[in-house]
Amino acid sequence: MDLNSKKIRLTTSEVTGLWAQYMQNTMSICVSSYVLATVKDPEISSLFKYTLKLSKKHLKMVEEFFETENLDLPNGFTQNDVNLSAPPLFSDDFWLIYIHDMTLHGLAGYTLSFSVSARKDVRDHFYQCNIDTMDLYNKSIEILLSKDLYQRSPYFSTKQKSESPNDLTYVLDLFGDKRPLNSMEAGNIYFNLKKSIVTKTLINGFQQVIQDKEVLKFMEQCLGTITKNIGVFTTLFEEEDLHSPNLLDGETTNSVVPPFSDKLMTFHVGFLFHLAATYYTTAMITSMRLDVLGHCDAAILRDLKIITQFGKLMMKKGWLEKLPVADDRKELP
Repeated sequence: MDLNSKKIRLTTSEVTGLWAQYMQNTMSICVSSYVLATVKDPEISSLFKYTLKLSKKHLKMVEEFFETENLDLPNGFTQNDVNLSAPPLFSDDFWLIYIHDMTLHGLAGYTLSFSVSARKDVRDHFYQCNIDTMDLYNKSIEILLSKDLYQRSPYFSTKQKSESPNDLTYVLDLFGDKRPLNSMEAGNIYFNLKKSIVTKTLINGFQQVIQDKEVLKFMEQCLGTITKNIGVFTTLFEEEDLHSPNLLDGETTNSVVPPFSDKLMTFHVGFLFHLAATYYTTAMITSMRLDVLGHCDAAILRDLKIITQFGKLMMKKGWLEKLPVADDRKELP
C-alpha cells in the first residue's frame, strides 16, 4: 500500500466501494466453499477454487484499508452462514452459469468503484480486482463454451446499410407496425433475461430450504416479480421472431437442507434485484422504441417494490448493516 496515500483520508465514495466489496466477498467465500464441497465436475471445481482464492485475496486488502483508516468492518458473512455438509441444491452446470453471471456483476462494480476513487492505492486495488475478475470471466466463458452451455444473444443480418432514421415512427409508433428491435435494444433485453433466469433459479432453490416464514413469503414475492419480468420480455422476443435464453428450472435438485443461512439467501436475492433495477434503467435510457421503454419502466417499478420489501425485512430481522454516516452537527455540543 502506498505510504503517501495513508496521509489522505478515504472519501465517502472510496469507503462505500470497499464496504460493499467486503460484504460481497464474504458472501462469495461462503458460496464458493459450499460449491467446492458439493460439485463433482473437475473443471468447475477448479474454477471455484480460483474464485475462492480471489475472494480471500481481495478481502484481505479491504481489511487492511479499514484497519489503516481505523474504520470498523461490517460483520458480513461468516462460516455460520454456510452449511458445508448440506447436499447439492443446484447442478454443477448451474453453478458454472452462476459464477459467470456473478463475474459480470463484479466487473461492473469494480469499474464503478475505480472510477469514483481518487487515492492511488485504492485505484490500484480496484484496478487489480478488475483484472482478476476479467481473468475469471475468461476462464468461466471458456468452460461454458467447451460444454456448449453458453447462450449467445440473437444474430442480425450483417448486410445492412448505414442510414439515419427520418420518421418519428422509429420512436413513437405504439399501435401501428412497429419497427424491428435494433441491436442495442435486443442485446440489452437478452442480457437482462439471462440474468433474470439465473436469479429465478436461485430463488426456486432457496424457497425449498428457507426456514423463516417471513423470508419464505419474501421469496415468493420475488419469484412472482421476476417471473413476470421474464414473461414480458420473452413475449417481446417471440413477437420479433428472436430466440430467448433457456430457463434453468431443471437445474435445481430436490434437497430441502439449507446450505446457507436465511440472512445470506435474503441478502443475495435482494442484491440481485438492486442490480436488475440498474440494468433495466440502462436498457430503458438506450431504447428508442416507446413500448420497450415502457416495459423497462414497469420492470423497474416492480423491482423497486421488491427492494423496498427487502430493506424492511433485513431491518426487521436485524440483518441490515449501516454504512458509515456523516457527522450529525445537530448532536454536537
